Amino acid sequence: MARRRRRRYLADGAARWMVRAGGGGVVVALALIFVYLFSEVFPLLRGATVDPGRHYVTADSDATDPARLALERYGEIGMRYSRSGELVYFRLGDGEVIRRIELPIPEGVSVTSVGNGEPRAKRVAFGLSDGTAIILEHGFELEFPEAGVRNVVPDPEFPVGREPVVVDEQGQALNAIAVQKSRDDTGVAAQTADGRMLFVRYRVRTGFLTGETEINREDHTLPATPGAAIHLQLSANLWNLLAADAAGNLVYWDIARPDEAVVRDRRQVVDGPAESITSLQYLNGTFSAVVGTSSGKLSQWFLVRDETEDAGDNIFYLARARDFEQHPGAITAIQPEYSRKGFVAVDDAGFLGIHYGTSARTLYLDRVSDEPLVGVAVSPVNERILVEDSTGRIQELDLWNEHPESSFRALWSKVWYEGRSDPEYVWQASSGSDSFEPKYSMVPLTVGTLKAAFFAMLFAMPLAIAGAIYTAYFMSPKLRGYVKPTIEVMEALPTVILGFLAGLWLAPFLENHIPVVFTVLVGLPLAFILVALAWAQLPRELRNRLPGGWEAVILMPVVCLLVWGMVALSPLIEIWFFDGSMRQWFTDMGITYDQRNALVVGIAMGFAVIPTIFSIAEDAVFTVPKHLTQGSLALGATPWQTVTRVILLTASPGIFSAVMIGFGRAVGETMIVLMATGNSPVVNFNIFEGMRTLSANIAVELPETAVNSTHFRILFLAGLVLFAMTFTVNTIAEIVRQRLRARYSNL
Repeated sequence: MARRRRRRYLADGAARWMVRAGGGGVVVALALIFVYLFSEVFPLLRGATVDPGRHYVTADSDATDPARLALERYGEIGMRYSRSGELVYFRLGDGEVIRRIELPIPEGVSVTSVGNGEPRAKRVAFGLSDGTAIILEHGFELEFPEAGVRNVVPDPEFPVGREPVVVDEQGQALNAIAVQKSRDDTGVAAQTADGRMLFVRYRVRTGFLTGETEINREDHTLPATPGAAIHLQLSANLWNLLAADAAGNLVYWDIARPDEAVVRDRRQVVDGPAESITSLQYLNGTFSAVVGTSSGKLSQWFLVRDETEDAGDNIFYLARARDFEQHPGAITAIQPEYSRKGFVAVDDAGFLGIHYGTSARTLYLDRVSDEPLVGVAVSPVNERILVEDSTGRIQELDLWNEHPESSFRALWSKVWYEGRSDPEYVWQASSGSDSFEPKYSMVPLTVGTLKAAFFAMLFAMPLAIAGAIYTAYFMSPKLRGYVKPTIEVMEALPTVILGFLAGLWLAPFLENHIPVVFTVLVGLPLAFILVALAWAQLPRELRNRLPGGWEAVILMPVVCLLVWGMVALSPLIEIWFFDGSMRQWFTDMGITYDQRNALVVGIAMGFAVIPTIFSIAEDAVFTVPKHLTQGSLALGATPWQTVTRVILLTASPGIFSAVMIGFGRAVGETMIVLMATGNSPVVNFNIFEGMRTLSANIAVELPETAVNSTHFRILFLAGLVLFAMTFTVNTIAEIVRQRLRARYSNL
């Protein structure tokens, strides 16, 4: 006996420690999952960092007012345009001049204005005092003199010829100029000394057989506006022209049809006569522009479609989308990023600011020089910044700015995206355009997840809980032995099969028989009531022939016949009440109907969730102590009163746990929502529209995204949000279950 007792104690102790180890292992695993997800998300929380680098002077003469600085992608060579008409290539690190190019400016002619296109185009135009312009494109070539050795060699180009091209045929000085590349064409906009606004398009064509290059010039005079333009910017499609004038106004010309060009809008940008516009630059893609003022303010403007009744098609106006953190000094230069919607700005107080448009973030703002800064450049790969101060000294700065697109506001608040009329919640992570603005709002995905889970639970909960109660309390043991295993086997069905059937069979079926949804929803309960009334009217001898607990068998043919009848009547119902098409009736009523929608997901995912809820709830009801039910019946309560007032209260902890576990299963479901929803990230609870869930979005986009990119890390953030949602739901479920158990444990 003593030996047997020791064995029992050892077995009990081993089991106790194994249970503790298992529970602790689960907790540790969950903690490690959270730590890993957070480690992937943490870089999104960092701002930009700038590390001081080397200083050098590249020019022999005074270089206090550069027209432009630029960097090439490999981080070996920098460029500097001077307003005197000189391009200097210099080596980064020591500032050694590699090549110096003097522009072919005619004798007695001077540079009166300088303009640039978007950074990717690499084009700069020098407006001259005789009405001509020199257009230059800084380029590079790669040489490989030997294996493993790469040399970056300056290779400037003149896209419309090396000699100056005519902009103003009257020969007036060009006081402001803008240039832009549009495929093989080059557009130039300029304001002359006498106030005329010109737009010239140079079409470059190369003969296929001869190889000769022909340049065709088209010139147009645009409507003039009061005030002298101090900054001009052309869009990449050469449809829009922006100007900042001396009075602090931002002016917009619609030049899509240059012969019919009109001034569409004119907006005051500054706050009074003491403030002026000091810089104007288009961001990447030339959909929005950033305006800098003498007080250090920065604001983003873009064109918004005018949707008023009086406006025609394609009529736009200027809208102030957002403001950024103010600089201490007047903005002297703005440099857009090459491939993102960010920009770098410098001021005359020596401060450098790194800003991003979509997220409205100021990632960095600090003094980097004791002298006023007059020029700035950012590398195409966003790893290095060049700044030049008023003494001609160039400073090289190392940059870390990997994830400027993300912020709490960009992820969870409405954002005013380029080209849209109002701030919205939008998820659109990629596009075929290099100038695309990523839209990373988590709201559509979170709402889609809750929407799918809500409609699935709306379908599954009544059926599963009611079925569990009937199976455990009213059904005969023999019939229960068939029903319960059959429903539990449903849980073994692969969700990919359910999603496949939902997307390819159920969705088209419901689209063609929309009235069935409503007729069955109303018809089945009425049919059950009528069958019950008819059964009650039968003679007792006839009713006693059916053993107790087998009544549900009678309803099986009723359900089948009713559903078949409703499907057969569906076309007639549409003809009688909806002019032949219920879907078209929905459209006329302003209700969107998508073939793959929340209704399909609710049925398919509800079918997948029912076994989970049913099994747990049925066990909870079946294990209610028999003395409670027998005592209730002995005291005169009916079976229905016993169910509602004794069994449900006692089994409520288990039923609640079943519901919450089913909800967690619905929240994390992937394949059904992936195949049956259409994956459209919309923000609504319309049962006839689709959605995109967090889990489906991760499954779709994670294999295609670049590792460690912002998109990659935001998908991990989606996983972290999904993890937090399920963890919160399960925690609340356990707390409520424990309280219900403590409350009804004395029954």
